[in-house]
Amino acid sequence: MSRYAQVAFTHHVRRVQEERGSASAMERLLAGNAGRADRMGAVEAEFIAARDGFYLATVSETGWPYIQFRGGPPGFVHVLDEATLAFLDVRGNRQYITAGNLRGNDRVSLFFMDYARRTRLKVLGRAELRDPGEFPDLRGRSGDTRTEGHVESLLVVTVEGFAWNCAKHITPRFSEAELAGTLDRVHERITELEQENRELRARLGLRD
Repeated sequence: MSRYAQVAFTHHVRRVQEERGSASAMERLLAGNAGRADRMGAVEAEFIAARDGFYLATVSETGWPYIQFRGGPPGFVHVLDEATLAFLDVRGNRQYITAGNLRGNDRVSLFFMDYARRTRLKVLGRAELRDPGEFPDLRGRSGDTRTEGHVESLLVVTVEGFAWNCAKHITPRFSEAELAGTLDRVHERITELEQENRELRARLGLRD
């Protein structure tokens, strides 16, 4: 059973699945208790803790979606329990579109991407912005690792459903940290080759 599918597969989505021949394949994701939220396990918690950013989508009162990227050190999004995510939200460009949208509609969608391994975790939930000062215990649990900057709020997401995506069409990309080991070896080899080149030129009496 996938609560994510039960939320995402609306009437119109099912109609398109039928038209394009995937309705039967999707049927297995709809079986089960429609009212029970998905629960995250160790795999989801470890994946989220390893991410240095994610995409957060909200919807305005006029029906327009808005997507914002949130970044920080790996682990800045904390899995508080099997149903709850939280992170300290710091000041950005001060447009406050996400914050404003949440006042009218608490539904959110989060995309956690691992481009290097071509893996994606999609999360549906309901979000609440809280004053960190009013929840010192919760801030303590989510504040050990956070994005640098002035903290304005604590964003808490109650997970409704989640789904893992296939790797198809995810273009591999690598962060500086992920490439560090490989690049160090490349730089070392370049240094060795430059030294060999200088020694050979010296033997041949050539000037740099």
